[in-house]
Amino acid sequence: MSFSRSLLVVGLLALAGCGSSSDFADLRSYMDEVRAKPKGAIEPLPTFQPYESFTYRAASLRSPFQPPVKIDVVARQKGSAEIKPDESRVKQFLEGFNIETFEMVGTLRNDRELFALVNGAGGVHRVKVGDYLGRNHGKIILIDESKVDVMEIVPDGEGGWLERPRSLTLKERS
Repeated sequence: MSFSRSLLVVGLLALAGCGSSSDFADLRSYMDEVRAKPKGAIEPLPTFQPYESFTYRAASLRSPFQPPVKIDVVARQKGSAEIKPDESRVKQFLEGFNIETFEMVGTLRNDRELFALVNGAGGVHRVKVGDYLGRNHGKIILIDESKVDVMEIVPDGEGGWLERPRSLTLKERS
């Protein structure tokens, strides 16, 4: 038992040594410095620069890693003075939409003429030869069982107008 008593005595001495005030001298001096500072003086927050977003605007430009495209100006079609759209006529409903949004889905026939069914502009529409379709003054010139031929009048970029043929082919269900 003497060993256990001696161990107990050593433990009590070690605990008594932890309570000495000389070990906390540095902590006491730091606390005295903090208490000596004037009360209410708070350092201002650092100023941060606002984030400025960057929008990449060169996505539609030519890639710098590809050679420039050479455009042959001589081969370009020139407009004609006698070709121009009739601006005085009343626009039809289907002229308010791009022709690319339409697809031919069928035909109807009566005793007199053949109609085409085109899907687009929010539904299926019945059109006939002479109707207009698309934003480029596209006039329907021919309808058969498999396609609708449209002649568009488009500007040539130099003040004239060009006729451009387009076709809507029958979309068959797969």
